Amino acid sequence: MTSQDSKVWFITGASRGFGRVWAEAALERGDRVVATARTVGRLDDLVAAHPDSALALPLDVTDRAAALAAVQEAQERFGRLDVVVNNAGYGLFGAAEEVTEAQVRAQMETNFLGAVWVTQAAVPILRGQGGGHIIQVSSIGGVAAFPLLGIYNASKWALEGFSEALAQEVAPAGVRVTVVEPGPYGTDWSGSSAVQAEPLPAYDSVREARRSAAAGRQPVGPGHTAKAMLALVDLPEPPLRLFLGTYPYPVAEKAYAQRLDTWHQWRDLAASADG
Repeated sequence: MTSQDSKVWFITGASRGFGRVWAEAALERGDRVVATARTVGRLDDLVAAHPDSALALPLDVTDRAAALAAVQEAQERFGRLDVVVNNAGYGLFGAAEEVTEAQVRAQMETNFLGAVWVTQAAVPILRGQGGGHIIQVSSIGGVAAFPLLGIYNASKWALEGFSEALAQEVAPAGVRVTVVEPGPYGTDWSGSSAVQAEPLPAYDSVREARRSAAAGRQPVGPGHTAKAMLALVDLPEPPLRLFLGTYPYPVAEKAYAQRLDTWHQWRDLAASADG
């Protein structure tokens, strides 16, 4: 792949997990990557291995001005942007009664508003080019809700609604949007990067049920997603939504079937509101 043919990626949360895997895969095939992270030193080895095609920038996505500046610097370095990946995020574990105001605000600032700020910075550039691809990293938790993850679910549901509207707004300019919804993978989403609310005994049985449901499940490593992501960005007409892995399918199918059943069951009551 020549420099003229290669894509230019902008990836948030690129120091580990999905972001790191996708940055490495893109660079290895000859693309150029602007990798961002709050701790930019974790990207030193990536830049050392690809000095001409990788640029590491410090970025806390909750800082709107910093997001605007980082996207602008990326465009100035490589002359364009082709793929913008809003990947930065983390898990907040706790029942609705357990989470603090600060925890709720921080979750929404990172998982949702961070993606909004980067998107706002990127869209004018992509429109000016006449095309580009915005990839919003959601989750199966953006489709179905799970106990003890309500605020995380809320952040991803907000991202999904925002992105569905965004896709309709920018399509006439040739800009495409894909919401990627991974199942469980072996990242540190539930490990070192997670935030745990102070537990209340009232929810011990809920926590135990969650632990039992997850027992024995061995998530595969995030490296397995690289091939699918490279294929996704090469599609001339990428989908609005894409699951990563097969785990999300039965979860989503059950959730939507239950919603449809409920809506239809109460159709008469709904119709009474027509007047």
